[in-house]
Amino acid sequence: MSRLKYSIFLIFSFLLLLNSWAQEDRGYKIYQFPANMIPRIDGNTDDWASFPDEYVVGTDQLWDDSKHYLEVDPKNLDVKVKVAWVKGLNRLYFLYEAYDDYWDFSLPGLHNDIFEIVVDGDLSGGPFIVEQHPNPSPNKMETYFAFQGIHAQNYHIFTPAVGKDWALAWGPQNWIKKLPYSNIAYSYNFKPGESGKLIAEFWITPFDYASAEGPERSVESELSDNKKIGLTWAVIDYDDVIDESKKGFWNLSKNHKMYGNSSLGTVFTLMPLAEKFQKSFEAQWSFLVTDMSKREVLFKDESHGKITSWHWDFGDGTISAEQNPLHQYKEAGKYIVILDIEGPKGKSRMSKVWDVAVK
Repeated sequence: MSRLKYSIFLIFSFLLLLNSWAQEDRGYKIYQFPANMIPRIDGNTDDWASFPDEYVVGTDQLWDDSKHYLEVDPKNLDVKVKVAWVKGLNRLYFLYEAYDDYWDFSLPGLHNDIFEIVVDGDLSGGPFIVEQHPNPSPNKMETYFAFQGIHAQNYHIFTPAVGKDWALAWGPQNWIKKLPYSNIAYSYNFKPGESGKLIAEFWITPFDYASAEGPERSVESELSDNKKIGLTWAVIDYDDVIDESKKGFWNLSKNHKMYGNSSLGTVFTLMPLAEKFQKSFEAQWSFLVTDMSKREVLFKDESHGKITSWHWDFGDGTISAEQNPLHQYKEAGKYIVILDIEGPKGKSRMSKVWDVAVK
């Protein structure tokens, strides 16, 4: 084989490998709550009344890749999962509602009915546990602290947790399962071995980099409208305190090893705020200091509605009619910047006092 053909072969093989590892986008959506409707973490479902039915991910989307069960039986296990977010908060909110004919949670260890979540906030993909590291190290604990749970996180959420912490964060970053990075509340009225319905309401914070040294060395995943993130889950259903052969591993992903490789998971899209919650016409804007030495500021129009004209007052005696102007201030200072817009529905103004400051 010639060198050129061999190079093409290697590139093609690499592309096939990447494609086989790409997260699957089936169109799953993450609902956006308005800022004045953030769910209370109390195990009550009333806060979720506005959640669209078509966004619910049910048991019918799962498959038992342990191959103990050929198909879903809602009389055995019936799960509904709702996922939401709020603009300005890097949190994923979950409402987990599950009926089980046998709730297994009497033991202190991992043998517990579990809702297992894998989240990859920047869709970076790839393995994130020691056992799947591409270059295994002889010192597994060194690899554990430097690698596991770093770019993607796995939460084993005990359903319910009795006499134990609510989740195992599968890595050395146990701080991610504590306030202000997560919170949970349960609602149920059954005992171990009984049937019944459980509600787990919680939120977690995804991290692009989650350091074993703590949140000060870590980077949260930035959540924004229409952003796609890696998110998948499995439901581990024991059904018996002794017989492991009755355990079901009900997986949203088509790949069993999704628990340690986020490329084997699924993709969810962060949805914009529903139109019914948006103001039909409102001025809004943001800014970015692009060069502090030159006092250059880029202004971005973020107004809602049909707009026919923009009028910017930069607070230094100058104005602009551009939609997204770049302005250079001559003097250092703090400025009152005003955006006035006009459209078929009238006029609107947004003034920000001293937010824009240059030196």
